[in-house]
Amino acid sequence: MAIELWQLLGFWLAVMNLAAFVLMGLDKRRARKDRWRIPERTLFLPAILGGALGGLLGMRVFHHKTLHRRFSIGFPVLLVVQAAGLIWLFLRIGME
Repeated sequence: MAIELWQLLGFWLAVMNLAAFVLMGLDKRRARKDRWRIPERTLFLPAILGGALGGLLGMRVFHHKTLHRRFSIGFPVLLVVQAAGLIWLFLRIGME
């Protein structure tokens, strides 16, 4: 059972990280073209739901929102919290 849980969790994290990364790229593209922008709440949602690494990588790759403290501090803090949660979960449940 633990294997299926880890597979599901891995899939979820992959989707959330990809979503966060893609949203950062799309918003950067829209910013350059002076078009309607993606709300900051929407950019944060996948990061909060497990995609902090993807959001952080999106910030670095696309050079987007790097001067905004909410993002430059928020995404790394979320990443640390998520990593700690994964470590705790692994120690609690293990791979059985």
